[in-house]
Amino acid sequence: MSIHRRALLGAGLAGFAAASLPILGAQAAAPMIGRGAPAWYRFKFGDYEATVISDGALPLGKAEDSFVGAQPGEINAMMTSNFLDPANALLEQNALVLNTGRQLILFDTGMGDSMGAASQMFGPTTGRLLRNMRAAGIDPAQIDLVVLSHAHCDHCWALVDANGNRNFPNAQVVISEADLKYWTDDANIRGPAFMEPFIRGAQKNLAAYRDRMVMAVDGREAAPGVTAIAAPGHTVGHMIFAVSSGPNVMVYTGDLAHHHILLLQRPLLEFSFDTDPKQSAQTRARALDRFATDKPLLLSYHFPWPGLGRVAKAGEGYAWMPAPMDVTSMG
Repeated sequence: MSIHRRALLGAGLAGFAAASLPILGAQAAAPMIGRGAPAWYRFKFGDYEATVISDGALPLGKAEDSFVGAQPGEINAMMTSNFLDPANALLEQNALVLNTGRQLILFDTGMGDSMGAASQMFGPTTGRLLRNMRAAGIDPAQIDLVVLSHAHCDHCWALVDANGNRNFPNAQVVISEADLKYWTDDANIRGPAFMEPFIRGAQKNLAAYRDRMVMAVDGREAAPGVTAIAAPGHTVGHMIFAVSSGPNVMVYTGDLAHHHILLLQRPLLEFSFDTDPKQSAQTRARALDRFATDKPLLLSYHFPWPGLGRVAKAGEGYAWMPAPMDVTSMG
């Protein structure tokens, strides 16, 4: 029996069952709700409590415009063979809130609304971190430390609100010195058109915390249990962070890889928003090889919600293996 015949038979039986049932209750169609649940996911990690908070989806548009270095048609083929739309490479934005029992630490802030219309350069689906954080029972004023993987718009523009007021009034901010200098320097407003809003946004958001900054240093703890690891290329000072609790290790990978198919199957492809695409590709390839060997839990900022999983070697590249989720811990 072909799939079409089975589908037809199923439809026929369903129709027969529906025709045989008495019609009960109200006949008015229920209105469309048009609003999903707040997006947060909470889990235990060793002695810590971790909560992934969504800042919303971030659509890039055509995949082949952002991911470059492949043969003609190859990007689209990779997308369609994985049931993804090549006309809209859709990323997630998965921020982490870590409660260590001593500190409440936020990793990256999402897009926010600090830059007005520029805050919607990727569309209206971003900027939801603060509302989702509150829905998860976390007051932004409780955050002790904001750890930034780098100073791009979707990672630091929610440090302040549209009026320049701190969204996390009691927090210190961790960032690499290289990124702090680069993304607040007017001399770097050159090249792609996005550079000016990226720099203006970083200047506005970082300036509000200038007297409470902590410099992230490769191999050193940014906070107890949180170790900075240099991963340059996406930006000059891009960092990833290893979170340790007893024998448990989780790596918050920031923007090491933006896409769970394209940049894992082909780690040496380049991404158009990288400051140094070739260095970024080499950094990614080395890190993925290490992750496939050591098998730590990973939290990727841009991978499918909630961004938790591991990587395994697959052919010439790698495969993303999502971690099982406890649905009782989702908001």
